[in-house]
Amino acid sequence: MKLDLLAFGAHPDDVELGCGGTLSKAVAEGKQVGIIDITQGEMATRGTPQTRAEESKAASEILGVNFRYNLNFRDAFIFNDQNHQLAVIKVLRKFRPAVVLCNAFKDRHTDHTKASELVSHAAFLSGLQRIETSDDKGNPQKAFRPKHVFHYIQWEELTPDFVVDISGFLDQKMKAIKAYKTQFYNEKDEGPQTPISSLNFLESVESRAKNMGRLIFRDSAEGFTSDRLLAVENFDSLL
Repeated sequence: MKLDLLAFGAHPDDVELGCGGTLSKAVAEGKQVGIIDITQGEMATRGTPQTRAEESKAASEILGVNFRYNLNFRDAFIFNDQNHQLAVIKVLRKFRPAVVLCNAFKDRHTDHTKASELVSHAAFLSGLQRIETSDDKGNPQKAFRPKHVFHYIQWEELTPDFVVDISGFLDQKMKAIKAYKTQFYNEKDEGPQTPISSLNFLESVESRAKNMGRLIFRDSAEGFTSDRLLAVENFDSLL
């Protein structure tokens, strides 16, 4: 399968929070979309790897993505080293996505920034022919480099380099987020409180999307940053 869009997240729910609207919109447009979770989120205060897996499956069905896969790296111990890079390179060479989305380059959670750097570096290294990898059947993989790597925005209020209009898809994004019942606010919640389990956090995700939309005269939007300068074919490419 050759993907149009492949989104990476350090933990199950990162992708939904950062770019769930963009993914659901891409699916509606007929694009091939996948999600790669880097860890099971086993170090989280709330939930278990089992509940996170069930929740991520439910969220994926809401978004409508083609597939979701977990690399099963150790939560809280993501490193941008050779072993981690090769694992990501194998995924990129297998699915050959045109666009890669990944964690914020600067964020409160250290796993987010480490995962951001890991995916960015692996995307570049994946294009080097002398780095040899094999697929699941032992066949050599061809070098491949995505056209673009963009970073979604998470806890920090970063200034985006561009935004994607997700008008009409915000409800779907929020439903996918709320599928993680162990992680986010619900009225019957009696678990330990965390920075993301409050009603305020859940409302802030929705309000940020609406505010991004306001700034581009649309209902809602999601912001992204880019490691390199972006170009448009002409002014007609702009909304």
